Amino acid sequence: MARTPKPVTWYIATPADGIIEKSRRAGTPVSLAESVGQVIDHPQPCANLWFDESEFSYFRMVKRVGEALEDTGICPGTWPVRLWIVEPLGVTGNWSQRHYPYRLLSHQIRVIEETDAHPALGAAGLDVLNVIQQEIPERAARWAADWDADPEAMRDRKWDWEQSAGRTCGSGRWADSLAMAVSGNHREGAAQAWIEHLARNTVDQALADTGASMMARCYAYSRATGHAVAAQHRNRFDPYVLDALRGVGLDIPAPAPAAAT
Repeated sequence: MARTPKPVTWYIATPADGIIEKSRRAGTPVSLAESVGQVIDHPQPCANLWFDESEFSYFRMVKRVGEALEDTGICPGTWPVRLWIVEPLGVTGNWSQRHYPYRLLSHQIRVIEETDAHPALGAAGLDVLNVIQQEIPERAARWAADWDADPEAMRDRKWDWEQSAGRTCGSGRWADSLAMAVSGNHREGAAQAWIEHLARNTVDQALADTGASMMARCYAYSRATGHAVAAQHRNRFDPYVLDALRGVGLDIPAPAPAAAT
């Protein structure tokens, strides 16, 4: 018996006001928040399919929710965003089925409903938000203080974390590259990029009035993005990878130098 194809769900992400950001920039704002249940015709559709004849030439939607934050025009990346389920109508197309098989373009859509936005940050989006909103603000000041207390020693320890693997924990750079590849395989590349941006923003907010040095801030960025990406992949990786992303060894006090004899 032939299988019935699973219905495809298409997503569009917007800022918190529900307006497609690229439409706002083009001077023809389209509000999905005010159009639930309605059909929307593109206000200035491109004549040549699917060329960017203006900032906003067609509706862009994705069927892989982890890529919903790609190419939205929302800059800088922020949270919360809103996520909408839409139905493409009329003629549809794509730039390249090889490179963008999860994306669809159209000049007309029906706005079906708003849905939870956290899946746009990946399958573990709620865990990611918890780390970004609850854990990183508390840890960022400590990370920066550790660096500024002894920059030379912390520079060496950071290099060891990034480059050196052990029996119980991989190297930080290896874990970063693995996470990026797995995000791509799961169609969560846009989610990871957004996660890292949110993590760095949270560090900036936490260190705004601390007087932390620029290098301490950069160190806190690397620790924060590692923790947030580890949350994204918490159900995919074992502790060997997750601990490398988090840099757990860096939170263990360095051994005191041996006393001269």
